Amino acid sequence: MSVVIASALLVDAVVHLHLAPQYQLSAPGGIGAGNLFRIQGVVAIAAAAWVMLRGSRNSYAAAFLIAISALGAVIVYRYVNVPMLGPLPAMYEPVWFTEKTASAVAEAVAALVAAAAVLAGAHRHVGADR
Repeated sequence: MSVVIASALLVDAVVHLHLAPQYQLSAPGGIGAGNLFRIQGVVAIAAAAWVMLRGSRNSYAAAFLIAISALGAVIVYRYVNVPMLGPLPAMYEPVWFTEKTASAVAEAVAALVAAAAVLAGAHRHVGADR
């Protein structure tokens, strides 16, 4: 399970880091979508490393939260024209393209497998989280 989760998170990270520069063009001096993409990419890499190094319920739970939040964001911003919210830019983009789709699929896979790993750990709980 760890390899699948980490691999999916790495796909998500690569896509976000690759797309970040062009998305930052809309707000070169602000937070911008590009900087949010960079944050997502780095957090996904960190979670993938934690999952591979520890394989603990906590690492799986973190991977789930990171993946499901990214998937939720891409779906919301694909179908809902959310205006700028404080420092967060408006990121409505009513299209699917290859990289966006690959990232969303990877996020869904990571979230589902991480959730299964957390639940499997809950059923075989034998003590403290390793």
